Amino acid sequence: MRAPILKLLLVASVSGASLAQAQTAAPAPQTAAVSPVAIKQREQELEAARASKKSAEEAQAKLKAEITALGQDRTQLNQQLIDTAANVRSVETKIDEAEARLRTLNGREQQMRGSLDSRRADIVEVLAALQRAGRRTPPALLVRPEDALQSLRTAMLLGAVVPELRGRAEKIASELGELVALRKHIAAERDQLATDRDKVRNDQTRLTALVDERQRQQASREKDLDAENSRAIALSRQVGDLQGLIAKMEQDLQSAAKAAEKAAEAAKQAEAKAAANASAKPGPGAFKDRSRTTPAIAFAAAKGLLPLPVNGNKIRDFGGSDGLGGVQKGISLASKPGAQVTTPCDGWVVYAGPFRSYGQLLILNAGGRYHVLIAGMERISVNIGQFVLTGEPVATMGSTSQVASILATNASQPVLYVEFRKDGTPIDPGPWWAANEGEKVRG
Repeated sequence: MRAPILKLLLVASVSGASLAQAQTAAPAPQTAAVSPVAIKQREQELEAARASKKSAEEAQAKLKAEITALGQDRTQLNQQLIDTAANVRSVETKIDEAEARLRTLNGREQQMRGSLDSRRADIVEVLAALQRAGRRTPPALLVRPEDALQSLRTAMLLGAVVPELRGRAEKIASELGELVALRKHIAAERDQLATDRDKVRNDQTRLTALVDERQRQQASREKDLDAENSRAIALSRQVGDLQGLIAKMEQDLQSAAKAAEKAAEAAKQAEAKAAANASAKPGPGAFKDRSRTTPAIAFAAAKGLLPLPVNGNKIRDFGGSDGLGGVQKGISLASKPGAQVTTPCDGWVVYAGPFRSYGQLLILNAGGRYHVLIAGMERISVNIGQFVLTGEPVATMGSTSQVASILATNASQPVLYVEFRKDGTPIDPGPWWAANEGEKVRG
């Protein structure tokens, strides 16, 4: 029992000392000329970089060709957009969870290292005692009676000391073993985190290409798109509040007015359909048709089915303080920098652009006199008049807060503001959100 404990303690002690020396040692100055081996190594690295660049270019060309082919089928394009956006958000969640686990594990490691460091003297004492005990040879019991008596006294003394020494050694060995296992766990978590980050980068690249294709098709259908967007920005400067902005867009802007008309007509059809099937309660399956050009169900009937538009933590709720002495008219979600924003519902875009203290603002007409407002993104990827499906990617977050009313909370954290309105009045969006992640709509 003693030998394995001694070996573990000695190895841990030597490893710890080596680690400390490696961490504190200053780098040696590099004054010698570059060796042929180093030159060859750099040439190999350059060749590997060229091969990697060529591979990336080939993958990009393949992706472009695939998405161009998809573009011929709007249903397939919608399917790919929504599925890829869902994958991005799913991996974003996994990354957040892994980072949280790593923070906990790193904290435990620091505590264990601190505990062992604080008892360094005790560890040294135990190591020294075990080494001495290992080198001591048994006395010659049959040489002289005095030797026998001394042996008995020594045995009595060791009988009292060894159990305590063994207990201390076993406790230290147990802590060191736990520390080794913890480090392996941390390494595995870091490897998985790196894999997830590579995956989300690949999915984001694909999503960007899909969004570009969607917007290219939209631009080809709407010849005056740039002029409409410029006119929308000009009109937004003439109004001072959100209700005025919605009214101005849907009255004075041709594309927004058409969208409002389509929303009103679709709402009538949805209400008539709901009345005819009053006993049937809609579920997530209602959103599966990717070829739809009108809302799958009436907005009022979508309670308990809609997904939050971004992964994040709710920092302000409807009806609470807005941090500036007023009342919160929507909800605020703190997200990660660069997080993907998707639509919480079907609807037509009636405004997409900057607006006063809201930063980048997106307004959807969901039909039935309902509007959904989303603000605080860094970039919006849809245009006025466009119909979007639940779960479709429409924007990305920046690296800091873009909404002025959130600056009092934490200006360094991206925050998405979401507001639901009925007949121009803000309403509590709580009843519309899916009860849990498993029930959230992905499109």
